[in-house]
Amino acid sequence: MLNFSILISNSEVTGPGGLFDINATLPLVAIQFLLLMVFLNTVLYSPLLEVIAERNEYILNNLAKASEILAQANELTAQYEQELNSVRKEAQLEITNSQKIHKEILEIELNISQKYIDNLLDTITADLLDKKNTALNNLDAIVTSLSAEIETRLSI
Repeated sequence: MLNFSILISNSEVTGPGGLFDINATLPLVAIQFLLLMVFLNTVLYSPLLEVIAERNEYILNNLAKASEILAQANELTAQYEQELNSVRKEAQLEITNSQKIHKEILEIELNISQKYIDNLLDTITADLLDKKNTALNNLDAIVTSLSAEIETRLSI
C-alpha cells in the first residue's frame, strides 16, 4: 500500500497530457487490437467454431438416427402387441372351444354310462324279480307240502 502511494506521488504531471496522453498511441492501440482480433478469429476462433459446428451436426445426426430407431421400435412394439392380442384371442377361443368339446364328450359319455347302468339295473331287477317269484313259488310248494304233512300227522 505504501508503494502504491509513492508511485502516485511520483507520477506528477510534468508535461502535456499527463497520465492519459492521447497522441498517436490511441489509434495505434486500436489498430493493434483490430489486428489481434482478426488474427485470433482466423487462428483460434474459426477452427474452434468449425469443430463446434461439426460436433453439433454430428449430435443432430445421431439424434435424428436415434429418433428414427425409436420410431421403428415403437412401430414394432405396437405391431407385436397387436399380434400378441390377436394370438391371445385365438388361444382363448381355442380354449373355449376345447372346453366345449370336452364338456360335450363328457355329457355323451355320462349319458352312455347312465344308459348302461339303467339297463344293468333293469336286468338285475328283472333277474331278482324272477328269483323272488321262483323262491315264492318254491316256498308255496314247501308250505303246501308242510301243511299237508302237518295235517296228516295231526290226523294220525
